[in-house]
Amino acid sequence: MKSEPSVYSIDDLQRDGRTSWEGVRNYQARNFMRDDMKVGDRVLFYHSNANPAGVAGLARVGRAAYPDPAARDPRSDYFDPKASDADPRWYMVDLEFEERFPALVSLDTLRQTRGLEQMLVINKSRLSVQPVTDAEFETVVRRGRQP
Repeated sequence: MKSEPSVYSIDDLQRDGRTSWEGVRNYQARNFMRDDMKVGDRVLFYHSNANPAGVAGLARVGRAAYPDPAARDPRSDYFDPKASDADPRWYMVDLEFEERFPALVSLDTLRQTRGLEQMLVINKSRLSVQPVTDAEFETVVRRGRQP
């Protein structure tokens, strides 16, 4: 899952312990959250739009997908007039802090790491929520835990 550190960083999640991941407004990213993310799933927390960009740590899903109330709130930046009780359109999950890596695993490092060649984030995916394979996840975690 990607977040700009100036908006919400791994440090913010560590401080808060838990947060709602609202505001996803891409159908493919929504579908990944709504259909695939389950309580207890581990998440790579990626700092995007940063210098450097990369994986900053780990989180886990604390609550599976549920309707994003911001979609129904006309005062919200995430308001969608087509959202309704019958068709909420947009979903969110709750994340819990798990671990901050000693150092960021930069996008350049991800690109240079064997076994990550097919990872979506390396292939210029702009989605804020992206699936990774178990092997990719474990490879990134090993890199992230290196001092």
